[in-house]
Amino acid sequence: MKDLFNFRYKEFPFQIYSASHIIAVLLMIIFIVLLYKYRNNLSMNGKKAIRLILIATLAAGELFFQFWYALNGLWSPAVNLPFQLCSLSIYLCIIMLITRNKLIFEVAFFASLTGAFIAMITPELFFGYPHIRFFQFFIVHAAIILSCFYMRWVEGFSLTVLSPIKSFLGLNLFAAAAYVLNMAFGGNYMFLAHKPYNPSPIDYLGDYPWYLLSLEAISLILFYLMYLPIHLNKNVKK
Repeated sequence: MKDLFNFRYKEFPFQIYSASHIIAVLLMIIFIVLLYKYRNNLSMNGKKAIRLILIATLAAGELFFQFWYALNGLWSPAVNLPFQLCSLSIYLCIIMLITRNKLIFEVAFFASLTGAFIAMITPELFFGYPHIRFFQFFIVHAAIILSCFYMRWVEGFSLTVLSPIKSFLGLNLFAAAAYVLNMAFGGNYMFLAHKPYNPSPIDYLGDYPWYLLSLEAISLILFYLMYLPIHLNKNVKK
């Protein structure tokens, strides 16, 4: 059991699109479908319970991540500050769920949702099933996705044509801070210093630093592609 908490990833190698990876993604999809199906049937207590569960899941996942690194004597400001997109998304989603702030929702819906989905499909993960990091990774990323959909479907938060721009600008502000931290501590927050080690879509976007420009353009395009069905649905209702 103790080995499941160690940092020897070669003992638990992660294999992309393995059975455990696919099952994790399918479970996430099932929870998304269930949330959508019952979005209009939740009582006030039911809504509160879901919010508290999501907040607790995100907070526990982040606390475990920090404790796990510290326990193994590997905590470092180059790795453990919350400036990877998904780490940042944990804090955004917790604040969003607690405050129900519209601007934070707009930033999180596009930036966090996109980042978490990509992370689920092409994880930058080195620990496979049944290592505890495997479970923490997929549970937290699924919770980020569910938090954004919860605010949209259950709480009924709206999005406008300017929402993707707000998210894009917010993402770039965080990227600027991440760049400074990378320079200070030798990190690779938001993959601004180099590409992920594991295979990812970034591999097809050119060499450093050109892939960063490609990511900028693709991010904005993806945000508006995500907004398109929302916009079309508004027009249909009119």
